[in-house]
Amino acid sequence: MILRKLQPGSCTAWLSRVAVRQEQCFFSSVPPQPVPPLIHTLQGYLKALEPLLPPEELNHTRRMVHEFGRRGGLGSTLQEGLEKRARHTKNWISDWWVQKAYLESRQPLPVHSSPAISLPRRDYNGWRNQLLFASKLIAAVLDFKARINTGHLPVEHMRGKPLCMELYHLLFASCRIPGTKHDNIAYHGRSRRSPTHITVVRNYQFFQLEVYNSDGSRMTEGQIHSQLQRIRAQSWKTDKEPMGILTSEHRHTWGQAYNRLLKDKLNKESVGLIETGLFTLCLDSPVMRISDEKYASRKAAQVLHGGGTFSNSGNRWFDKTLQFVVGEDGSWGLLYEQAIAEGPPIATLLNHVLEYCERPDPKRAPLVPLPMPKKLYFHIDREIKRDIEHAKQNLDILINDLDVNVFNFKMFGKDLPKRHQLSPNSFIQVALQLAYYRVHSEVCPSCDIASQRMFRGGRTEYIRSPTNQSLKFVLAFDNRAVSREAKLQMLRAAADAYTALTDQVLEGRGIDHHLLGLKIQAIEDGLSIPKIFMDTAYGLATHWKLRTGQVPSNTDSVMCFGPLVPDGYAICYNPQADHVHFSITSFNCCEATHAETMALTVQNTLCQLQELLEPTV
Repeated sequence: MILRKLQPGSCTAWLSRVAVRQEQCFFSSVPPQPVPPLIHTLQGYLKALEPLLPPEELNHTRRMVHEFGRRGGLGSTLQEGLEKRARHTKNWISDWWVQKAYLESRQPLPVHSSPAISLPRRDYNGWRNQLLFASKLIAAVLDFKARINTGHLPVEHMRGKPLCMELYHLLFASCRIPGTKHDNIAYHGRSRRSPTHITVVRNYQFFQLEVYNSDGSRMTEGQIHSQLQRIRAQSWKTDKEPMGILTSEHRHTWGQAYNRLLKDKLNKESVGLIETGLFTLCLDSPVMRISDEKYASRKAAQVLHGGGTFSNSGNRWFDKTLQFVVGEDGSWGLLYEQAIAEGPPIATLLNHVLEYCERPDPKRAPLVPLPMPKKLYFHIDREIKRDIEHAKQNLDILINDLDVNVFNFKMFGKDLPKRHQLSPNSFIQVALQLAYYRVHSEVCPSCDIASQRMFRGGRTEYIRSPTNQSLKFVLAFDNRAVSREAKLQMLRAAADAYTALTDQVLEGRGIDHHLLGLKIQAIEDGLSIPKIFMDTAYGLATHWKLRTGQVPSNTDSVMCFGPLVPDGYAICYNPQADHVHFSITSFNCCEATHAETMALTVQNTLCQLQELLEPTV
């Protein structure tokens, strides 16, 4: 099997020849990502600090920023370097962003990095229907992959403009590889010996499952189902060590254990088959059910981290780009590693899976013998055994520290703000700002995620939620002396301000990745880190206490991930026409944050905003 490792700084640079030819037609209509004007970014940065800093600190930072941005100064020199880089690279920031945000991060992938998408529970209970649905799901994903390979996946558009499609070519047969200082990405791509198998894991035991026949045709659902039955028959509970737990470790620790693990030839072969597989299927035991009220939260948590070492966490290989989770109780979802993948392409994949799963199986299984799925074995010496035990302890500590609250807000959905000519996303963002203020009596650094795929090789950018307009609104909302008309006007101003920020980001004029680029450019040029990045204001402004994400989907799914900082929240939402799905997470180690309190406050706040827009009396 051909293994190609993409080093940091070039992690999305390599594509197969076929993919490159397909990409060229996409690129012909997708412009390069511009480097925003320096003055625009510095002004935007100061504007973003205004709701967060007292006047004295803001004035200090303002003087520092003005010095950095003066004509002929350090900022101008670094800006010229970025503009030169933009002329000679596919995308001037994406590789740097992936390197800094993901590959150099040493935090564990579960909770801290990899998002989970929990989908509506299927109407079955028991292992027989679990395998039937899993067979359908595998066939659906292979059908989606075939559309990518043949160029039949339609080019996506946003606001009438085509989007870059390169990420789809990297979703399959890719894996993150741990390192002691930084990680790499391995893409086992479209070559003469391209992978034709997936990995299936049940009861902590991994299997190589070929999903293509000898003539190159995809296996039918019936064939896949018979193979999954064989895997189940070989994977009864034993005293096997949960090898997948190792991938949940701190990246430096896992990098060291990985090197020890691969010294053994058997281990190297087994790990290689997991890494080269098109994707991984996790056949989980049922979610531990305490009450119907908490089932949605537990279901999302199980997809996110497996539920702990006594549950399904051993049924994961967290480095793998795509892991589909199917439980015996009808629970299911997708966990993905986002150094390659990100929300919108994943949502497109899942929408295809959901549509495919509603179709009957059109093909009958050919009467040909199938090779037995290959069970993957590991040689576990004393050192590896010790590594697994430490990983189990650390993962259980992390899981017990995470508070997950998933709920469906049923009072209204995105149709309500639309009726009042408000952007649904901007409306929810203002509501989250108000809810946070009500719980903590302050506004905080907050970020939403926006796609940059309207540009060649684009990834994501932050939209900063707190604005002067939202601060004015949250301070006035609970003040009875302020009239309803004034509050309505301030709500509209806050939502419009957020919409304007969104438009700027979608036009390639976001500030955060530009600031990151200026900082890295200084390092690349052998210069000292500019003072504006050593300023306490910059540390405050990037301590994201509120990490948010809208994941619009055609189904009642919800995304879930952990907070970016110990004293923060992560809030995801999926607005439908008449309801909104939310997931809220926080860490129990912080006494100031509480996911359930925030969830109740968000619901109460949304109801009061509905009353503001459409009074009942």
